[in-house]
Amino acid sequence: MTATGSEAGAGPGRTARPGAAVSTGAVTLSRVAERAGVSLSTASRVLHGSGGRAVREEARIKVLAAASDLHYVSHGPAQALARASTSLVGLVVHDVADPYFAAIAAGAMRTARARDLMVVMAATFRDPDLELEYVARLRAQRARAVLLAGSGFADPGYAARLAHELALLEEQGGRIVCVGPHGIPADTVLPGNADGAAQATRHLWDLGHRRIGVVSGPPELATVRERRDGIRHTLRALGEPLPDARVVEADFTRGGARAATLDLFHRAPEVTAVIALTDVMASGVLAALRDDLGRSVPEDVSVVGFDDVPQAADLNPALTTVRLLLEQIGEEAMRLATGERPENGPRSIAVDAALIRRASSGPVSGRDASRTFVAAR
Repeated sequence: MTATGSEAGAGPGRTARPGAAVSTGAVTLSRVAERAGVSLSTASRVLHGSGGRAVREEARIKVLAAASDLHYVSHGPAQALARASTSLVGLVVHDVADPYFAAIAAGAMRTARARDLMVVMAATFRDPDLELEYVARLRAQRARAVLLAGSGFADPGYAARLAHELALLEEQGGRIVCVGPHGIPADTVLPGNADGAAQATRHLWDLGHRRIGVVSGPPELATVRERRDGIRHTLRALGEPLPDARVVEADFTRGGARAATLDLFHRAPEVTAVIALTDVMASGVLAALRDDLGRSVPEDVSVVGFDDVPQAADLNPALTTVRLLLEQIGEEAMRLATGERPENGPRSIAVDAALIRRASSGPVSGRDASRTFVAAR
């Protein structure tokens, strides 16, 4: 992508103008995009035909004018080399030990195997900087695609940096596919987080629970916000807004949720039902209620989880939870990553949620509804 000497006088499909200034330094695609006031990916689509999406005529004209003014010349062989992707697909998750990601990975890898592709998995431990680093390293390996299976981060700076990585990956013929919203124009599989949370809330409401507590994950994660919003909006519509005292935050671990449950019942001893935002966290809630607080489930407190990982049915009692078809989510994401490129912009595939009723939820009792309990610290 260089334009030097006499070659720099020719823009895309043009010859140098008589008397035009000739650049003696490298003119990069980034400079063209900056001059035109468009993203790097838009400039690449106009000048290199990459990305497979239509560009508005106004933007196309600006890019061509900027390329002409800067005497930018696309280096054909270099572009061909840049687009020579491999059979490698990157799968970026938050935690390989979490059964949620294991199930998504199983679906993605099964689909990749059918397409004779190799999947490389990386765990970010919910560190946005590490996620961006992995995307850049996979791009350096000329990965055909990168699947971001972990939740996006509610941070505009993160989204802007990820959009830049997307543009660079598209320029060399790759793509990014997201599970859940990540704030970038990419193909996305959308789990039914908000609707599933609403179903869980209405289920407990129908059982007579009015004082519902939430054991939540980190609020900077988009998935957490969607699930919490689903609970809050549903309770507000039912006439029982969720007080902040009934929401406690923890990391996505059994131990973290166990400690958070103790905090919840110390702050809000009137709670008769708990929604945990993952099944792993729900197992910690059950442990705290049974072993630390001496309360029976569901006789004293009902518990509902989220995701329906394979272990949910084996907990004691078996966990009522929101089922997401996790392997299907992985399959759909891999199909988007390895199928035909879209012509009309990024695609979204919604995967519905469904409430699975098991033994951990039951009707509220008059005794427990009026009981005051102070958790041990």
